[in-house]
Amino acid sequence: MMRLRGGAAAAVVLVFAVAGCKAETTTGSGGPEETGGAVGSGAALTAAESLTVKGRAPKTGYERDRFGTAWADTDSNDCDTRDDILKRDLEDVKFTRGDCKVSYGVLESDPYSGKEVTYRRGRSQVDIDHVVALSDAWQKGAKYWEPSKRIALANDPLNLLAVDASTNRSKGDGDTATWLPPNKRYRCTYVAAQVAVKKKYGLWVTTAEKSAMEKVLSGCPGQRLPAGGNPTAAPPRFHAD
Repeated sequence: MMRLRGGAAAAVVLVFAVAGCKAETTTGSGGPEETGGAVGSGAALTAAESLTVKGRAPKTGYERDRFGTAWADTDSNDCDTRDDILKRDLEDVKFTRGDCKVSYGVLESDPYSGKEVTYRRGRSQVDIDHVVALSDAWQKGAKYWEPSKRIALANDPLNLLAVDASTNRSKGDGDTATWLPPNKRYRCTYVAAQVAVKKKYGLWVTTAEKSAMEKVLSGCPGQRLPAGGNPTAAPPRFHAD
């Protein structure tokens, strides 16, 4: 079964000024959305410059379950978040049943490595990455949030991306100051996405992180931010510690 990008479920379009970064297109669920604020309507560099700077808070207390059950169906479409992102980002998608459980697909050009990666359920070489790692978010504001907001961040398509698993493991919970995709052509896109997520959720950045963001984005100063994704609070039926 072929799945074409840009269909009814397609979503976030990143528009580039060709100044050091090749134009890239990234999809996301919920449809493209231009807002009146920085997300979706302003240059990524300008938005990065506006992020609040603070020191990293202690990691004490961080656990994955602070962000709820993994891949919760917060958009109530009867598919878990992982399968939603696989459907969005892979080509040649096949399902185990219906149009929900993805059994096979091809990541034609992995954002992080640039190589083609095949997904097979149960022995996957594809990860779903949190562009802003949950541990990083915890140390930069999320530890003080209501659980519903943490659950929303963990399942927001704006913050999720199908990527090569082996490359993703090198990232850990790194921020822009400590890790960038080896695929240099994707770095503007990647940093713009991190800025968009941090702006949307009110997460702060460290001095080193902000400097690294500005350094990358200065090479593509017309880069606009991705928009859309889910609301910043999950429905009340979802719970986290």
